[in-house]
Amino acid sequence: MKIALLSGASSIHTVRWANGLSGAGHEVHVITQQSIVDPFDKEVKVHLFPFRGVLGYFTMVPAVRKLLRVIQPDIVNAHYASGYGTTARLVDYHPWVLSVWGSDVYDFPHKSPVHKWLVKKNLRAADQVASTSHCMANETRRLTPELTDIAITPFGVDLKAYIGLKPQMAEPKPKLVIGTVKTMKPTYGVDTLIEAYALLLKSLQTKPQLNAPALELRLVGGGEQTAELQALANRLGVAGSVNFVGRVPHLKVPMELAKLDIYVALSRAESFGVAIIEAGAAGRPVVVSDAGGLPEVTIEGETGFVVPRENPQVAAVALEKLVLDAKLRHRMGTTAQAHVAQHYSWDACIEIMLGVYGKTLTAKAANRQV
Repeated sequence: MKIALLSGASSIHTVRWANGLSGAGHEVHVITQQSIVDPFDKEVKVHLFPFRGVLGYFTMVPAVRKLLRVIQPDIVNAHYASGYGTTARLVDYHPWVLSVWGSDVYDFPHKSPVHKWLVKKNLRAADQVASTSHCMANETRRLTPELTDIAITPFGVDLKAYIGLKPQMAEPKPKLVIGTVKTMKPTYGVDTLIEAYALLLKSLQTKPQLNAPALELRLVGGGEQTAELQALANRLGVAGSVNFVGRVPHLKVPMELAKLDIYVALSRAESFGVAIIEAGAAGRPVVVSDAGGLPEVTIEGETGFVVPRENPQVAAVALEKLVLDAKLRHRMGTTAQAHVAQHYSWDACIEIMLGVYGKTLTAKAANRQV
């Protein structure tokens, strides 16, 4: 199959979709206005246009239309309902699939009536709409209730990058590392995590008979809130055991997860739980908030605990259970690794996406015959 992806080349998810589809034996073209950050496989053909910003999604239309006439792909997959969804609608090449990602349906439509009109128009113009999670599909239906058939195409994880990473042994350790790999911004609730960590330390200090291990909170990621979060750790008296690592390249995420014993994501909003399936691939138990797609990729009580968002007290209780029970950490990590391997390997996710492409092509061919 010949596939054209209209998507941001700077996103690791674009790279993974393109490389995965190419690895499955298909000819993949990425059409983008964003510069490459992470490498594409050499077989993937990237077409970088000089048009930039919001206006660029409109001004690139003639050039994209001309390119598609040359490539003649079997299908176009636009990623993001606002920017590239607009480009795909105006190019009017069929069949095309529109994949929603998150802020394009959660935030963008609510900026103004014009923004909402634009996204709704793009969604209705696509031959098929796809979402990475059920919760985001529901949000999309709130905008366009007539779209009853929204395909679920989750992001996957490259299991090869996690070969050799195993769940922690079911034995007590002298020190445990709790952590997250997230951008330091309010959406991701890292402040809630620091507060929960402070409550956890305070609780364990009152129970010396339990011989709890020493703890470290490891925060991986850069972002606008870093200084504010550092000040919060100081104010709560836990800065001495909180390690702000900063941003790391995507290729180093497995190495960072290997340094953790427990992974935590207490987001206030989350369209999908990529970080959770990566933690699962590394065999780490998780504590997640009930925001968005996080509960969809966490099996409560089996791969981790789901707690109410913005509730550091309940999060601290869940963390304490894992800190004090090595067998529980091992069991949850083992179950998480098996769950991810079965449902969220890139091979499985690529097959799902190819199934959506095939269904869309079949439906379009049937409509032409009518």
